[in-house]
Amino acid sequence: MRYNAISYFISEGFRNTLKNKKSTFSCIGVMCATMLVFGLFFVIGENLDKLLTDIESSQGMQVFVTKDANEEEIEEFGEKLQQIEGVNTVKKKSKEEAYNEMKTRLGDKQELMDVFEPDIFTDSYMVTLTDLSLNDAVQAKIQELDHYRKITSSNSTINKLATIGEWIRNVTLVILVILIVISVFIISNTIKLTVHARRREISIMKYVGATNNFIRSPFVVEGIIIGLISGLLSLLLIGGLYNFISGEISKLEQIKDIGVNLLAFKDLFNEIIIVYIVLGIGIGVIGSVISMRKYLEV
Repeated sequence: MRYNAISYFISEGFRNTLKNKKSTFSCIGVMCATMLVFGLFFVIGENLDKLLTDIESSQGMQVFVTKDANEEEIEEFGEKLQQIEGVNTVKKKSKEEAYNEMKTRLGDKQELMDVFEPDIFTDSYMVTLTDLSLNDAVQAKIQELDHYRKITSSNSTINKLATIGEWIRNVTLVILVILIVISVFIISNTIKLTVHARRREISIMKYVGATNNFIRSPFVVEGIIIGLISGLLSLLLIGGLYNFISGEISKLEQIKDIGVNLLAFKDLFNEIIIVYIVLGIGIGVIGSVISMRKYLEV
């Protein structure tokens, strides 16, 4: 009996979808447009997030050790740095390396450094973070370590990057919510036309004792079908559009010069297909339930 009911719901859902071709196509078209817009913001957001992550991995601080620390204490200092929560990488820069780096920076005038010894510099560590928002907390913990001398870092740059990353994530979330609301409104009004055309049939079904869930189910299936079709079409569209645009951007000399690599669509595919399927089914179900509410009131 349960199998027959499920078969009935599915067959009725497909029948309603095919019967109302004009409203179905218009609904799919508008949903594809909204989901395509969301998809574009999604892939842009993912690429910006990757870019920020790459920048974050190169941003860090230089932590200097006191001059009186011996080799064992310097190594121990480095180990303690690595144990701090939020620290990603720790790379030692010896006084000799600092000395040679300064000579390289002087270029043709590097002979000026010949009158000095590497001892004018102190050993230090280059530290990068797992998350730029942890910058202040990590610096506070470093300052508590023995043989700590000073820290040099671009705090303002680091804080700005962290703010930009958070802003991008919030904007993407707001856009998603707006597009979901628009899609729910569209699909609920489309299904409402079908429900209105069958209002007499619904009244008869209620009269003979059919439950609200039984009456609602075929329309929910219709909403799911429209949502899934819209999601799959949007996936094909966003895939083709993204591959074309990313290919053209990658050819630009400016992009090559700064070494920016965009994500391949295959790297985004798993995430975006899940998002589209969940959006399609969710919007279809919510839109159907909203459109049926008036006609199922006792």
